[in-house]
Amino acid sequence: MDNNELIQCYNKGCGQKFKEEENNDEVCKYHPGVPVFHDALKGWSCCKKRSTDFTDFLHIPGCTTGPHNPVKPPEAEKSAIAPLKEGESIIVKGPPPPRARQKLIEARPADDEPMVKLKTKVTSSLSSLLTRLARQATVEVTKNDKENTSKESCDMETVDIGTNCKNNGCGAVYVGVESSISRCQHHPGVAIFHDGYKFWSCCQRRTSDFNEFQRQVGCATGDHLWIKPYAKAQACRYDWYQMGSFVVVSLFAKACLPEQCSFEANPTTLKLCLEYENGNHCYEDTIKLHGVIDPDKSSVELMGSKVDLKLRKADLFSWTSLKFRDAAETKDTKQVSS
Repeated sequence: MDNNELIQCYNKGCGQKFKEEENNDEVCKYHPGVPVFHDALKGWSCCKKRSTDFTDFLHIPGCTTGPHNPVKPPEAEKSAIAPLKEGESIIVKGPPPPRARQKLIEARPADDEPMVKLKTKVTSSLSSLLTRLARQATVEVTKNDKENTSKESCDMETVDIGTNCKNNGCGAVYVGVESSISRCQHHPGVAIFHDGYKFWSCCQRRTSDFNEFQRQVGCATGDHLWIKPYAKAQACRYDWYQMGSFVVVSLFAKACLPEQCSFEANPTTLKLCLEYENGNHCYEDTIKLHGVIDPDKSSVELMGSKVDLKLRKADLFSWTSLKFRDAAETKDTKQVSS
């Protein structure tokens, strides 16, 4: 072999060519692990760095130092497909026939089963967005907003007994006109979830425990807010798709407030309530699902521009729609369309 001939290195993550006499124990940076692709993230099992972009993944620097490897790894053996034997046929499982589907509908759990709160995760993109919005809001604007909402909510005829104060961190309950005489101790800022910590933008008392965060006493005093007029009810655009044993529902709501959102479900029904656009809009809906889910294995992810609900199917049948339509509803629809 010519000493000037360049040899290809087959270590993963290296890809360089080298001269045999220049090879040593510190010349190659490579990944000894295997590629890992999970939840749209790409990386190597040997190090923690991850990327959503495939090109960036290919350029992740090696985490181990060693000599170049001139030996090309063997190609994976292709499994030979045996021909069909005489009388043998291939069985393809498709959707169940109408009668089987009707049995599944009849075997559905009751819609009034107890609701379970879905596990919720707040992503760094939403935390960063809420932090940026909090910094943009001045103390004077916040004060004026509170004064305006307090004046608009002074009509006590529209307040029901048992209504909770809508100011963050207050927790007072309306029991009559005398409830408005007491001062409201609350947090005028927004909740921020970042790097495992939870705190209010107005006082920055950080904690890693969510229950302790909810018990933090307000840092400002003012009037109670029994009615929240600035959260306007508005329809929220959504889409859904199936991914293996999951149904994913994407709600396109930007800048959701995590402490004002709730997501509950039982095997056949999904109930959601969220405030988005930094609290300017709210959306509530109860969806009777087409199929049956396992609420304990379902979850919610709050992102800066949307909310993803990952619903675990209780069976492996493909859903033809997100919302349930029984035989009577389908028959009525056909009659109207004809």
